[in-house]
Amino acid sequence: MWRESSTRHSFTLTYNYNNPSGADSGDSAAGFRAVFSLILLRIHFSVRALLIVLMGNKKNRRRASKKNLEEEECEEPNQYHESAEAGSSSNEKSLYEILGVEKSASQQEIKKAYHRLALRLHPDKNPDNEEAKEKFQELQKVMSVLGDEDKRAVYDQTGCIDDADLAEDFAQNLKQFLKSMLKEVTEADIEEFAANYRGSDSEKKDLIDLYTKYKGNMNRLFCSMLCSDPNLDSHRFKDVIDEAIASGDLKSTKAYNKWAKKVSERKPPTSPLRKKNKQKAKKESDDLSAIIAQRQRERRGKMNSLFSSVISKYGGDAPEPSEEEFEAARQKLERKMKKSKLK
Repeated sequence: MWRESSTRHSFTLTYNYNNPSGADSGDSAAGFRAVFSLILLRIHFSVRALLIVLMGNKKNRRRASKKNLEEEECEEPNQYHESAEAGSSSNEKSLYEILGVEKSASQQEIKKAYHRLALRLHPDKNPDNEEAKEKFQELQKVMSVLGDEDKRAVYDQTGCIDDADLAEDFAQNLKQFLKSMLKEVTEADIEEFAANYRGSDSEKKDLIDLYTKYKGNMNRLFCSMLCSDPNLDSHRFKDVIDEAIASGDLKSTKAYNKWAKKVSERKPPTSPLRKKNKQKAKKESDDLSAIIAQRQRERRGKMNSLFSSVISKYGGDAPEPSEEEFEAARQKLERKMKKSKLK
């Protein structure tokens, strides 16, 4: 017979070997109940232990997640600081500072500043200076960023340059190199260089190189081409490029064909290579105005002298002519003077 001895949260079942037939038959039902209770109790503790394990794992995961969040929050200021330092470094190497223009400068101002600096570094001006040649090529890359509206917009927003050759210390080195060149470039220097450069073999070579670089995109080409003006040079450049395409030196592109078609529909300029000095043009205009004014004064003086002689000869004591008579006499004299000049 099975007997139950109970302690706290534990049960011990013993079998009565002396009375296996169940002399104490009243206790048999209680024994079965005890066995059933023991099974339920063990199930209860097993489930409880399982829940404790699961809750412990969940708490551990929460602690780990919280710790990771704290670490990420600590890392974010450092990342922001590094980003700020990168931005500051970019500002110190601003491409606008290299060209000497403001960030709000127009494309025309950027192009003018580029031409002024490129004049110092152009290989024709520095035939034996390899460093100047290298810096001239790098300056063209600066212009390829600021001269292109899309690339310039990206640069203004991010401060990044989409060219590995322009990264690191390039901008600062170029700026220092330009400062080391003491001679100041004047308007007269630019105009003298333009007069010798336009129509030269060097210009033709640069034109072909830029056409290849920009794959026939003439708008970008004009942004980088020295001393160029779309209004004056479009037809002239078209002739050079068409000749190179015909000889097989260049390949025609869709962008170029579209541009060339528009240029062909426009009337070419009469003197595309004549790019007058502004001061010289103003002086010529002033001289012409002075000559015209002087001739007008001389003509009025002759007319007054002629009228005076006519009046003194034929006027006498006669009454003064009316305005109609005076005007008719004046026109008659002018016709006579014109006829005499034609003879």
